[in-house]
Amino acid sequence: MKRRPIMAGNWKMNMLVSEAEALVKGLKSGLDGAEEVDVVVAPPFPSLYSVGKALSGSSIALAGQNLHWEVSGAYTGEVSATMLLDVGCKYVIIGHSERRQFFGENDETVNRRVKAALSAGLDPIVCVGEVLEERKSGRTWEVVGRQTREGLEGISKGDAERLVLAYEPVWAIGTGETATPEQVQEVHAKIRGLIGELYDEGIAQGMRIQYGGSVKPDNVRGLMDQPDVDGALVGGASLKVESFLGIVKF
Repeated sequence: MKRRPIMAGNWKMNMLVSEAEALVKGLKSGLDGAEEVDVVVAPPFPSLYSVGKALSGSSIALAGQNLHWEVSGAYTGEVSATMLLDVGCKYVIIGHSERRQFFGENDETVNRRVKAALSAGLDPIVCVGEVLEERKSGRTWEVVGRQTREGLEGISKGDAERLVLAYEPVWAIGTGETATPEQVQEVHAKIRGLIGELYDEGIAQGMRIQYGGSVKPDNVRGLMDQPDVDGALVGGASLKVESFLGIVKF
C-alpha cells in the first residue's frame, strides 16, 4: 500500500514576514502538477497570520512549529492550539529534535502536546529520532521505539488516524549527512510495525511516516521509493522556492 505523500517545509527561525509571503507566492505559482502530494509549510509564529492569508485558495496547508498543552493562561512565550487554528493552521509539528535538544522537550511533554492538538482539531506531525551516539551504539530502535510509544500514550485509534509521524535522525539534520534510503526504510518499517501493535494493521498501513534529515531535490527520489516512506519533513531546502518545489515534485 502506497500512501499519499506529505511534504512539509519547516522554516524554523527563518524568514521575515515579507520574505515568507514572497516564498509562499512562489510556491503557489509553481505547484501545478503536484496534485497528488499534500504540501505543508510551517513558518515562524510572527508570519503565520500573513502566510495563512497568502495561502487562501491554494492547496498548501499551514502548520505551527510547536504549541503548549494548555488552552490559555500565564505561559509567557507560548501559543495554544486554538491560537494556531485561529490563524488557519491545519497541522502542528510536535517533538522536533531541536525542541528536545535545546528547550527541554521530552516524551511526556510531547504526549501532552499531541493530546492538546488532537483535542482542538489540529493534526500533529510527531517527530522521533536518535542522536549520533545512540546510532553508533546500536540503540536507534530503543530510542525511536520509546519515543513513539510514550509520545502516543493514551491516544485513541480514532485520533491515531489523524497523526503523521516524522522520523528524523538528529545526526542528519542540518549536517549535510543523510541516512541512506535503506537505513530510513528499516526504521520506518519498525515504526509501522509498532503502530500495528499499539493499534491495528489498518491504522498502521494508513499512517503516513515522513523522513526528515537533509532532504534535497537530488536525494528525495531514493527516499520516496522506499515502501514505508510517505513524505519528508524538510528544513533548509524548504526556504527556497526552487529546491522545495524540486522535492515536492519528486
